[in-house]
Formats: sequence, C-alpha cells, structure tokens
Amino acid sequence: MTRRILLVVSNVANYADQSEPTGLWLSELTHAWHIFAQKGYTQQMVSPKGGLSPLEPRSLKWPLADASVKEWLGDSGRQQLLASTAAPDEINPADFDAIYYTGGHAVMWDFPDDAALQRITREIYERDGIVSSVCHGYCGLLNTRLSNGNLLVAGRRLTGYSWVEEVLAGVAKKVPYNAEEEMVRRGALYEKALIPFVSKVVTDGRLVTGQNPQSAKATATQVAALLGD
Repeated sequence: MTRRILLVVSNVANYADQSEPTGLWLSELTHAWHIFAQKGYTQQMVSPKGGLSPLEPRSLKWPLADASVKEWLGDSGRQQLLASTAAPDEINPADFDAIYYTGGHAVMWDFPDDAALQRITREIYERDGIVSSVCHGYCGLLNTRLSNGNLLVAGRRLTGYSWVEEVLAGVAKKVPYNAEEEMVRRGALYEKALIPFVSKVVTDGRLVTGQNPQSAKATATQVAALLGD
C-alpha cells in the first residue's frame, strides 16, 4: 500500500508589522517532498485556511535557494499546489500515515491554536502514525493534546528552531514568542545542536523533529525510515 504524507504549510504572509513579509520557508517543503517522492509516497498539502501558502522571500535567495527551491519556482504545476492547498475540513486523518509540519516564521501565528490541525495530528498519532516537524513547524505541536488530555509534547524529546538562531537571524524582536521557551514550559525535553544552523533531528518514538531548515532532508529521511522505507 502506498504511504500517504500530509504536509502542513502556513497562510500567513507578514510579521505583525504588515510591511515585513514572511511565509513558508520553501526548502523545508521541497527537501522533504523530494525525499518522500523518491519513496513513491502520495503527498498532499494542507493549511489552516486552505488556499494560498505565501513564500518567505529570504528563502528564495542565494545561497538559501538551492536546486530544489529553484525547481519548484520554475514549475507552474508545483506553484499551483502552493496556491490551492486543502483546508483541514477537507482532510480525513485516517487517509494518512504521517503528518509533517513545515516552518518559516509565518507558522508562529497560524499553527499553534488551530483546533482542526490539532485534531488531525492527534488522530494520525493515535492511529500509530508519525508526527513530524521541521524548524518553526514545531509551533504546530505546542498545544496539541491527546485523547487523554495530555499535551503531545509533554515529556517528549524534540527540537525546533532555537532562540539563539532567532537572535542570530536578526528576528528575535519580531517574533510573537520564544518557541523554544514555550516548548519547555509545556514539559517538552527540548534539545538543540551545539552549533547553530547545523542539521539536527530528534526522534522520540513516532515523534520526529528537525531543528532548522538545514534539517529538512534528515527529518524526512527519518520519517521514511520509521515507515519502514
């Protein structure tokens, strides 16, 4: 049976200051998409509101825009995928073996409190599926609760974009909260690489998280490994 992966992207296009654009960090999608495509998986994108997922401008520039990013930017079919993402109410969690939350600072606004995404995540996880995220995508796991009322992340090893990386990226004063700190407050056992901006993946059972954009390939590879591929 073909594996099915649900990839979550943001609908947010700006920081709180509407003159400052943000959006999906494209390589966090493209790197995972290519790994999953090589495995023959069926993939679908969902966003909190459905429809367009804006792109983070900084992720489209050299040297951050690698070959996979340029390929997507030059492919009208793939651009259409980002323009017409599904809404959560169009998704049946039973159809998916794994969920993968992409990042970009945009997700800090629309991922954490989306009850529909939380429901989808919970149902996939409780059907023995895999929950995964990369970079800021872990903001989508902040408030997800299991059927027993416990937070999914409580007592779990995980990683995601670190506060020191926010500072070094020059956006610490622009983000709405410290995601690393919020994870720790929820009882998560947060880990990060000794050196910022290097790949790091943490696997705790069926929870797979990557620290930053540089971790997307390794995160997707680990998801595939857990799926037996």
